[in-house]
Amino acid sequence: MEDIVKHIHNLYISYHGKDWDQIHKIPQSGGDRVYYRIIQGNQSWMATYSLNIRESDTFIYFADHFKSKGLPVPKVLAMNDAKTVYLQEDLGATSLLDVLEKEGKTDHVFSLFQKSLSALAKLQVQGGEGLDYTKCLTSKVFGKHSILTDLLYYKYYFLDTLQYPYDKQALIDEFEWLSDELASNELNHFMFRDFQSRNIIVAKDEVFFIDFQGGMQGGLTYDVASLLWQAKAELSQEWKEKLLDYYLEEVQKLIPTPLNLPALKKQYQGFVLLRLLQVMGAYGFRGLFERKAHFLTSIPLGLHNIKNFLAHHAIDAKTPVFASILKWMVTDEVVGRFTPPKATDETPLVITIHSFSYKKGIPKDASDNGGGFVFDMRGILNPGRFDDYKKLSGLDKPVQDFLEQRTKMNVFLNSVWDLVDITVENYLERGFESLHINFGCTGGQHRSVFAAEQTARHLKNKYKVKTILLHTNQENWVK
Repeated sequence: MEDIVKHIHNLYISYHGKDWDQIHKIPQSGGDRVYYRIIQGNQSWMATYSLNIRESDTFIYFADHFKSKGLPVPKVLAMNDAKTVYLQEDLGATSLLDVLEKEGKTDHVFSLFQKSLSALAKLQVQGGEGLDYTKCLTSKVFGKHSILTDLLYYKYYFLDTLQYPYDKQALIDEFEWLSDELASNELNHFMFRDFQSRNIIVAKDEVFFIDFQGGMQGGLTYDVASLLWQAKAELSQEWKEKLLDYYLEEVQKLIPTPLNLPALKKQYQGFVLLRLLQVMGAYGFRGLFERKAHFLTSIPLGLHNIKNFLAHHAIDAKTPVFASILKWMVTDEVVGRFTPPKATDETPLVITIHSFSYKKGIPKDASDNGGGFVFDMRGILNPGRFDDYKKLSGLDKPVQDFLEQRTKMNVFLNSVWDLVDITVENYLERGFESLHINFGCTGGQHRSVFAAEQTARHLKNKYKVKTILLHTNQENWVK
């Protein structure tokens, strides 16, 4: 992480000529790109680090092209010679999903969805004019091959992990037929490809788009399906129908020939199902294989979304194997596999989490069952070795930023939680009353404190379980 910040610093100095006041790492989501927010005075910029040079080239080409047409995307300001770091204007940190979660399904939020769809129509139609699709990151066209790839992505990374017996060749044959059906539409506009409320930034009540580097030429309604059926958004059927109609009206303003509305709505329904399956593949890959907590917790939402789709739309009779799989996949038994148990007021389990100093020894467990976990944090770079952090603790944001940005703390904690979660779920099921989790470092002030705090937060968010958090060496912290 230190090397990344150094590369960003070099580019920033060469572009701006002055040093920054602060730099903060932005939590990663799905991709391998690393984002930082740079602050200097009352101004801010975004810095992106990525070793995928082609992806960066695509994003910058798309951004420059769309910006030249007055479309709401960030302006790229500078890029280093190695093409591993680029700077762009900072559109803000509030996404459309953030506004939705804060305000709920209000008239104001509905208007923001309308603004997003109106801007999307312009991005697709006007943004697609003169665009060099040879610059696309993967396929130039969202045709049969891309559609079949999405279906197989779902099959390999999610469906096959469920170990459900089905006729594999019959399913592949049905996927081939579905791919032909969805690819039979005219593909002559830009497809954002990942148009969802996390990639829509809201600033001063206007909307802006980010993360469009996966775009290609494709069917208009795929992006609408992505936005309206995003699992986390949980939009009502009424909102989905009204917003789809609004979007089609906005497209019609940009295209001189009359739209074939029945064909577009049929295409939309097919793309909704395809998008839901592609998302489940992503949840499976990022969650089940890469063990990223956000994606694991999103799996039940994705399954409920598919269940909702099946309640309103029939699956084509030409795909009986696929239909039977989907029907089984949304059963309570399958959803329950991915839904962690939740503690209630009557749950006896109390989890005690300590930070401690190895100089003072491991805290004693006086409960009846004993046991628990002890994790040694001394393999993580110690912020206390640096003057700026010596008199701070893991409760302070500068130390937290240091551990998240310059160490492997997040990797360490994800591995810890993989182990701890197994025991917590078992203890909840068996009615155990006590579990101790201990994090130790040299002084019990920085690394262990941060790890204890984050673990308490993780367990409360995931299981709603009672926790007691104790920093046992606090009286000896360097002040």
